[in-house]
Amino acid sequence: MYIWEKPDWPNLAWQDASIAAPLAAVRHEQGRLIGRMEALGFKLREEAVLQTLTQDVVKTSEIEGEQLDVTQVRSSLARRLGIDIGALPPTDRNVEGIVEVMLDATQYYQAPLTAERLFGWHAALFPTGRSGMTKVIVGNWRDDSTGPMQVVSGPYGREKAHYAAPPASRVPAEMKAFFAWFNAPLSTDPVIKAALAHLWFVTIHPFEDGNGRIARAIADLALARSEGSQQRFYSMSAQIRAERNDYYDQLERTQKGGIDVTAWVLWFLDCLGRAIHGADSVLATVVAKAQFWERAGALALNERQIKVLNRLLDGFEGKMTSSKWSAIAKCSQDTANRDIAVLLELGLMRKGEGGGRSTHYEVLL
Repeated sequence: MYIWEKPDWPNLAWQDASIAAPLAAVRHEQGRLIGRMEALGFKLREEAVLQTLTQDVVKTSEIEGEQLDVTQVRSSLARRLGIDIGALPPTDRNVEGIVEVMLDATQYYQAPLTAERLFGWHAALFPTGRSGMTKVIVGNWRDDSTGPMQVVSGPYGREKAHYAAPPASRVPAEMKAFFAWFNAPLSTDPVIKAALAHLWFVTIHPFEDGNGRIARAIADLALARSEGSQQRFYSMSAQIRAERNDYYDQLERTQKGGIDVTAWVLWFLDCLGRAIHGADSVLATVVAKAQFWERAGALALNERQIKVLNRLLDGFEGKMTSSKWSAIAKCSQDTANRDIAVLLELGLMRKGEGGGRSTHYEVLL
């Protein structure tokens, strides 16, 4: 039996004595992080939010096996948040869709969660009405016309079923109960509510596709409520991505277990704690970038150099070579080499280890 087949579903239970200490620790770390970020100047805080949201959007898609262009995600977020990051490249519809969902969840966290709101999120995730090559029901609950909703893995013909969701006929009533609980006045800590909301929603699995991304957006909304802030300084999705196998294993164990979901809540709190600690790297990157531009701001750099340096400082994946410089800056190889030579002479970049075809360059922070 799955958890939704239990007679007491959806009256989820947990052991307060077991979660009290981890919850207190996480709430303390939340407060410390917000205090540290508020001590930053407006510009640095704005950059920290932009980096965190970019990471959140990219990683929640990666969990589902979709690779988004980081530059496009950052560009879309900056435009919607009114943050000036220079020239903004065009963005794909699938990037715009997940950005819309994430911003609606975190910027309007006080608004009620409704079927129409979730239908809007779902439609934004699938603007073409397809998931890959497969046509899906968009902006409405699934109908199971292609068979029961199952989470499976493995090659065709040897699939392993990890979970089977409630039949489609139950979805409207299940979601009505979920909305009533989610929008009701708090009767438990809002961080616990975030953990339960994530599990509850993904257990119903009300859509034909996109359930994981929407479940994580709902959790982000609940976490924003727990902090009373639109500003995000840590990425739960990035941490879940780093622990993806454990995440799926914990979900599977919980969905095949009883109504007592203490183990899931403890896992969620531990994962959240690690996500909050992960914000240290975002903070360090933001401060390092600000200090770099304080040093470099007075130097006569051209637009190409500024553009590529910002790409590197924003977390460029891989090694920067002269050919990559040429492609990013849209210039010739000779021009790229001259740009790099100037930065080496100014002490803003250095040559990485290795030579010949392995020659690459790094920002000198």
